[in-house]
Amino acid sequence: MEASISEITFEHYHEAIGIPESKPRLSWRYTGDARNWIQQSYEFTVSFSDEEESHVVQSSDSVFVPWPARPLKSSEEAIVRVRAFGPDGTPTPWSSNYSVQAGLLNVEDWKCFLIEAPWHSAPEVPKRPVLFRRNFTVAKELAKAFLYASAHGVYEALINGRKVGDHVLDPGWSSYNHRLAYQTFDITSQLKQGANTIGAVVGEGWWAGRLGIHGGCRNIWGENVGFIGQIILLFEDGSTEYITTDDEWSANVGGIITSEIYDGETYDARKEPLGWTSPEFIARDWKAVTISSLSDIVATLVPSNARPVRRIQEVKARSISSSPAGKVLVDFGQNLVGWLRVSVQGPEGHAITFQHVEVLEHGEAGVRTLWGANSKDTLILGSRHEIWEPKFTYHGFRYVEVTGWPCNDGVPALEDLVAIVVHTDMERTGFFECSDPLLNKLHQNIVWSMRGNFLSIPTDCPQRGERLGWTGDIQAFGPTATYLYRSTGLLKDWLRDLASEQNENEGAVPPLVVPDVLCKNPMFKTRSKKAQAIWGDVAISLPWTLYSASRDIAILSKQYRSMQSWIDRGIPRKPNNLWDTSNHPQLADWLDPSAPPDDPGNGLTDGEFVANAYLIGMTDLMARISADLDKSSDYTRYSADAAAMRQEFQSEYITPRGRVAGDTQTALALAIYFSLFASTEQERHAGERLVDIIRSKARFKIATGFAGTPILGHALTAVGQTQIFYRMLLHRKNPSWLYPVMMGATTVWERWDSMLPDGSINPGMMTSFNHYALGSIADWMHKVIGGLSAAEPGWKKVRIAPIPGGTITSSKAIFNGPYGLISSEWRIEGTSLNSRWRFHQMLLQSCSFLGLRQNRRLALGLIHFVARIQSQNGLRSQSTVHSIGMQGMTTMFKIEKWTNCDAKKNYN
Repeated sequence: MEASISEITFEHYHEAIGIPESKPRLSWRYTGDARNWIQQSYEFTVSFSDEEESHVVQSSDSVFVPWPARPLKSSEEAIVRVRAFGPDGTPTPWSSNYSVQAGLLNVEDWKCFLIEAPWHSAPEVPKRPVLFRRNFTVAKELAKAFLYASAHGVYEALINGRKVGDHVLDPGWSSYNHRLAYQTFDITSQLKQGANTIGAVVGEGWWAGRLGIHGGCRNIWGENVGFIGQIILLFEDGSTEYITTDDEWSANVGGIITSEIYDGETYDARKEPLGWTSPEFIARDWKAVTISSLSDIVATLVPSNARPVRRIQEVKARSISSSPAGKVLVDFGQNLVGWLRVSVQGPEGHAITFQHVEVLEHGEAGVRTLWGANSKDTLILGSRHEIWEPKFTYHGFRYVEVTGWPCNDGVPALEDLVAIVVHTDMERTGFFECSDPLLNKLHQNIVWSMRGNFLSIPTDCPQRGERLGWTGDIQAFGPTATYLYRSTGLLKDWLRDLASEQNENEGAVPPLVVPDVLCKNPMFKTRSKKAQAIWGDVAISLPWTLYSASRDIAILSKQYRSMQSWIDRGIPRKPNNLWDTSNHPQLADWLDPSAPPDDPGNGLTDGEFVANAYLIGMTDLMARISADLDKSSDYTRYSADAAAMRQEFQSEYITPRGRVAGDTQTALALAIYFSLFASTEQERHAGERLVDIIRSKARFKIATGFAGTPILGHALTAVGQTQIFYRMLLHRKNPSWLYPVMMGATTVWERWDSMLPDGSINPGMMTSFNHYALGSIADWMHKVIGGLSAAEPGWKKVRIAPIPGGTITSSKAIFNGPYGLISSEWRIEGTSLNSRWRFHQMLLQSCSFLGLRQNRRLALGLIHFVARIQSQNGLRSQSTVHSIGMQGMTTMFKIEKWTNCDAKKNYN
């Protein structure tokens, strides 16, 4: 099949409607099996309502290429298509047509007001959601109509009785003082000529709801909920009309009594005004709204780079049982994030409660992990059959305890309850599988934990009274996240909020959580911006991770001030330029399995050691970022700083032979991973010592927390000890990655032993069964078992270097990157080892397998590699034979041939 363009995207937007760009950059991917095909040039057509432009560009670039046409105006739409030309000048077929529409690009484009209800709730209690409505007339033949909307709170808009769009929990969570996202909807099909009605339901959400740990705080951004909306009607005769939030709207309350992020929703069907968003509805007893100018907030109104939160999947109930205490328990078979859809009919006024939990403890609902969240929904029945879902809450759960079901002796039927999986609607890009079913289950659990914790922002856990954007967690998980899903847009927005909150009042220290809700809690107000290595280092490492995944150098440019603020001013230093932690106690190797359950930061590895290792690593990275941004003086300074700090670190922590202070898995791995040794001999000695303590002290069990877990496997591979890590990875006893799998986990746990072998929940106050940080192991699985990694930012060049090992006999990794699909597959069958590697458009930079390396640039195509098991006692040839550990023994492989199937060349 010839090469063809499979997709066009604009900036990081998957749905390019209402974007804040007048000249959005474009990217496209390729598909097809054309041999040795490389793009030489490309052609655009850009069609506006009144003209079309065509442009030919001589370039091999296909990621973030400049907008070729005149700038878009506010609300203007254009249709774009692309084709590319190969080496012989033959074009690909034209791509499909892709629409892009600018948002409201100027402050004066906003013509509406913020509307609020005329009543106010007491500050210390939950706010009842408010209904807003307005009638309007479409007097002429309509061409197009768009709604621009946002809220102080979370909202759902409706027109003529139908929900607008398929989003949930709009506008999402952000640092609202700095960025309040608005959404754009094409509502043309929902309007009719004549009478129409628009309505909006607004709940407290993150804006005014209770947030934070140890009880949290309410009203962090405001005490009242409100709605912002603007309809633009574009008529066939060329005229325009605006319907805006103004004093023609009215407000009331409906069936939702309370709806809180942590505590769930109470809905009374008897109180819902039926048909309230239809033109025929008579709005008696509705109150006039209060209006406020947008002047103070209009500058913060921007579209989100992330896809919206949506209902993604439905999961049917697997079983219903009775607990030892006689409670009705529904098991959905998967720890997930979202809510229930309930189908029920019963006596009017009858109440049913749904308690959501992640696990059972001794057969009963394990509510202790909720840690300050009620996670309970209540449905009060009306006179009709109800099909109901909560609107402005979400839960992390596998099990639901149902109380008060009105029929069948209190037991619902399986089909009466469906779990709705909810998260940011990211595109899945990375896949992995191997011959070991337990490792496959581990990887599935990692994917589910990412799904559950990427709901508007990257959070730490979805079930308890927390659900915060902890900086240390995503620092560890970032490389895995950007492989599994196209998550750059979501994380780019989150980094923008981090920079805004970091730099408040000329500050330099990133908060521990973003958005920073801890700053409002007296218990954490001073600590929320105490300098923390790893947590603060996300300001540098995550922009680099996003750049590496996307090739969008604008991310580095926009975050550069934040990076410099942290590394230059935020870190307290001693005279030798290393960390001074005397007034900044470190979380360090958080959740090291040796730490007491009630003191998870008290691990084996010294906190200042961890901080300094990361400091040198981040300074190295700053030098590299400075070079990529052509900031030569900064590059020189950071390079010199890193070299000087290395010497200080070596003097403080490393013996002349290479023994490392602390002598822990984390300490040795950090020193290897960040290249902190003065000589290769020291590093070799440290590698041997790391293997020794893994064998003799840990007995191949894991002994790392947040600092060591993401890098331990990479460190062992760097010193040629991949097989040792295979043995750790495949270990099944606690603490290990497979222990939770053996215990029936369906997501990644927060602690290595969140559940103890006897089925009881870990006694520590802080325990979650859905927490992605320890799932950072997937990065090693993708790069080493699967063999896929980027050799150049954006995966324009790819390194394919799988290392078979352990008892694994096959593996397959697939990544749909910015340039197209890449895959690496290998399989051992009898005495043969076969590997197939597929890549697109200038992708392959380096192949390495079983000791044979090929460094060359190859075009779109397929490589097929065959190795033959020589013998267990065969002679080892340096150029053609490589040993791998397999089933506890050393097996020798002789490479027979290496074939580029498309180029028809052999590399022997």
